[in-house]
Amino acid sequence: MAHKIPTIGFISLGCPKALVDSEHIITRLRAEGYAISPSYRDADLVIVNTCGFIDAAVEESLEAIGEALAENGKVIVTGCLGADSEIIRERWPHVLAITGPQATEEVMTEVHRHLPPQHDPHTSLIPPGGIKLTPRHYAYIKIAEGCNQQCSFCIIPNLRGKLVSRPIGEVMTEAENLVSAGVKELLIVSQDTGAYGVDQKYRSGFWNGRPLKTRLTALAQALGELGVWVRLHYLYPYPHLDELIPMMAEGTILPYLDIPLQHASPAILRNMRRPGSSDRLLQRIADWRKQCPDIALRSTFIVGFPGETEQDFEQLLDFLQAAKLDRVGAFAYSPVAGAAANTLPNPVPEELKQQRLEHFMTLQAEISAAKLAEKRGQTLTVLVDEVDESGAAIARSTADAPEIDGVVHIENGAPLTAGEFAEVTITASDEHDLKGKII
Repeated sequence: MAHKIPTIGFISLGCPKALVDSEHIITRLRAEGYAISPSYRDADLVIVNTCGFIDAAVEESLEAIGEALAENGKVIVTGCLGADSEIIRERWPHVLAITGPQATEEVMTEVHRHLPPQHDPHTSLIPPGGIKLTPRHYAYIKIAEGCNQQCSFCIIPNLRGKLVSRPIGEVMTEAENLVSAGVKELLIVSQDTGAYGVDQKYRSGFWNGRPLKTRLTALAQALGELGVWVRLHYLYPYPHLDELIPMMAEGTILPYLDIPLQHASPAILRNMRRPGSSDRLLQRIADWRKQCPDIALRSTFIVGFPGETEQDFEQLLDFLQAAKLDRVGAFAYSPVAGAAANTLPNPVPEELKQQRLEHFMTLQAEISAAKLAEKRGQTLTVLVDEVDESGAAIARSTADAPEIDGVVHIENGAPLTAGEFAEVTITASDEHDLKGKII
């Protein structure tokens, strides 16, 4: 008599690092014969991978847990919010179990306790790259966990611990498996990607019998040999980032730097416990663009940080105008439980925060529109994400990371398929996206 296949519902919230945690859990579930359900009611239990970085994310996670309990009744909670289990237990005391982030083994232990597996090695096979929640043609690779920085607005080190870099051979093997499975773009993520290998003192590992230093520049060079797009995210502005620019100019990795700068005022950066001089950074940006004219620069900023004066805010706007970054995200400061910034004096009134945020984003919209307008008439290589029934396609250029940046709309995309590269002539633009036609 055949056994009923145990089925798990899964909700993944938060950043790409959390998404990778979800992929690891789902890979283990599938390897042990569990099925993954797209609905709550068809599942035997539900796993919710939470985010706990800011208040809005905490509330979203709590609401997701409540919805899963209402629809299914059996819920295991994991992820960053799970590091503060009291918040979850206070709202939802009937969850089956709570674990923190990067806790695949703990999650599997709880799954086994509440839903024992019915493993069949002949039917529970998984691909070498594991189970991915992204489209088939791109995938995230997390190269390290945790962070050694002590930014005053952030509690990531409390949630995920100190920096722990993965062995470089293990990272490269995962990348090879993904490329063999058809992935065309590898997105490299961690809490502090530029610090990769610091905890291991950059000791050498091995890939295909070849020694490689556990260092971001060595990893980027090796990944570039796989023949796919390689995009780097979450780079602290360390001096050695300059070593990546020649690789971008040569086409080894994508000409794309994601550097969360957070602010430009020296006083605010000190209070944030962030390094940086806006003048030195502007000079570095000019040097990067001289070496690699096609480089796209993305950053995020916090507006309305405690103690931010009008002068501080004007310094931020001046930097924005001078840097002319390609992609920018901004947030009004929101206190995070447990963050050191909560004790800083002179909080900015909420209404003023929102006014400054609106002013900031209006200025950046003008900058972005002008930057994108410069691409009209150019021919760009794009990676197709989807093609609809009308023949219109949505693609991304080297300047566009999935979900967070803009896209390239292709009107005559009918001959294309998702995961295909195409050459597109840009015909129009706005403050976010491009429009073009395939050649």
